[in-house]
Amino acid sequence: MSFPDLRSFIQNLEQSGELVRVKEEVDPDQDITIIQHRVLAANGPALLFERVKGSPYRVVSNLFGTAERVERVFGRPPADIGGELASLAGALMPPTVSAVWKNRKSLFRFLDVRMRNRRSGPVLDELHAPPQLTRLPCLTCWPLDGGPFFTLPLVHTVDPETGSGNLGIYRMQRYDDDSTGMHWQIEKGGGFHFQKACRMGQPLPVSVFLGGPPALTLAAIAPLPEDMDERLLAALLMGRPLDVISRATTGHRIPATAEFVLEGRVVAGDVRREGPFGDHLGHYSHSADFPVYRVDRLLARKDAIYPATVVGKPPQEDFYIGNALQELCVPLLKMIKPGIGDLWSYAETGFHPLAVMAVGPRYERESLKYALGVMGEGQLSLTKILIAVDSDVKIRDFRAVSRALRQHFDPADGLHLLAPTAQDTLDFSGPSMNVGSRLILLAHRGQRSPLRPAPPPPPPPADVHPDILALRALGEGVLMVQVSRTWRKTAVIRALREHPVTRQYVFQAAVSDDVPLHDDRLALWGWFTRFDPLADLHPARREQAGNRLILHVPILFDATWKEGYRLPVAFDPAKEQRVTDNWNRYGLPRLT
Repeated sequence: MSFPDLRSFIQNLEQSGELVRVKEEVDPDQDITIIQHRVLAANGPALLFERVKGSPYRVVSNLFGTAERVERVFGRPPADIGGELASLAGALMPPTVSAVWKNRKSLFRFLDVRMRNRRSGPVLDELHAPPQLTRLPCLTCWPLDGGPFFTLPLVHTVDPETGSGNLGIYRMQRYDDDSTGMHWQIEKGGGFHFQKACRMGQPLPVSVFLGGPPALTLAAIAPLPEDMDERLLAALLMGRPLDVISRATTGHRIPATAEFVLEGRVVAGDVRREGPFGDHLGHYSHSADFPVYRVDRLLARKDAIYPATVVGKPPQEDFYIGNALQELCVPLLKMIKPGIGDLWSYAETGFHPLAVMAVGPRYERESLKYALGVMGEGQLSLTKILIAVDSDVKIRDFRAVSRALRQHFDPADGLHLLAPTAQDTLDFSGPSMNVGSRLILLAHRGQRSPLRPAPPPPPPPADVHPDILALRALGEGVLMVQVSRTWRKTAVIRALREHPVTRQYVFQAAVSDDVPLHDDRLALWGWFTRFDPLADLHPARREQAGNRLILHVPILFDATWKEGYRLPVAFDPAKEQRVTDNWNRYGLPRLT
């Protein structure tokens, strides 16, 4: 089913019992975050808040809070779409009359992958100039956020040289009635357009869409090639053209059915302190100077609905969106790089910190070629840790990956440390913003690693060292080690190396006491968001062999929280209690 706008999707969800209208007044300052967090954790419905303190507009959130709701926007399993695209591309290379005829049904659907110009549309119902942005119910998600933020803005820019469009989602801190921050992270298309505009000495027009077809939101997040307009992917997902209106004010084409559109510009040298913000890595990201978005006007539908989302420790909505987009893109990646059997970035870690690749190498170290290629591709170039395993390993199950590391990892041949490198703007573990290091681990049959039997279960923590609070095996190759805040690092590492059981684990990951080891998702989150490979690897022994440094196992990752790291997000206890006290008034199902 195709959804031409946000309202049709809301109606569909409500008719199927997957949306609840909350009629009790809620505060956009953290209340909505707490409510959505609880509802999403229980696989609950989308939420339409009809009375929002300080705003005349309604808020909808948790639209994509289950895998099923995301797939509803795609219209079918996303892997099927990616598979069809890959098969079609393969069948038409080179194009022949018989191949075109054989694939005519698929090709016919591509006739609608376009933008269709309209003279008017619902988004032109209202014009607000000045824009009065403080009337919009922007969320303050976490107690230490720098202010209220647009959390689901679809930011559209046009390359000032080529004219190609880009659509991305970048958080926007609302400063006042007519300005916001523009958090263009490293590797973002809008940021590249702004750099070009600066070099040309001209402002960059920016249009921000709120709402519209839900496929537009998914397309804005998709890791497409740099010069491919995400709006065309939205049309593909919808199975119909995307209706747009040309605007003389910006030169942009805006979605005719968006709920709101902000129109304005970003100018070189106009910067302001932005953040902090509790982001999808589950911590507050850096506060820094970013460009200011000067908003000239606000377009809105009558009775417009403001879309919002919440990010933080996994899982959140981006968990389900990101996994679906991976399902869509993997078949295309396999077509481009046929040696890769599968690739999976772990949503549990915030995607960029960990990816695992399945490849069947035809010759020794061929997988390193694929690993380096993947780490040079678009958003994948921000991957911090890439593990390559054999093609028969179920890479979406970390315990299977852990088993492969135990069986096949050879420290003399399978560890490649890259430093210094550019790093995800949101990653706070490196020496400075946008700077860090990368790690490639290869674990294939035929590696010269010794035969390692599966280790026994971990011993009681006190038997190893008093500073260890808990031990848990995360598969056969990794031992998770929860330590006290005042742990004696050198002594604990020595104890783990010397104990007859703990030393049998190829990798040991030390995490802080706020990381619950019983929860696999949060264990992976606590491990991969809090270490820099160059600074935080502690092998049993270092050996120089020619021009190579060999790290001998067991190798401990110091993934504890360190001074200078960003704080993890946490609810304000008073606001959390207020939501608890009001829960029965919201009309939500009782959570288990």
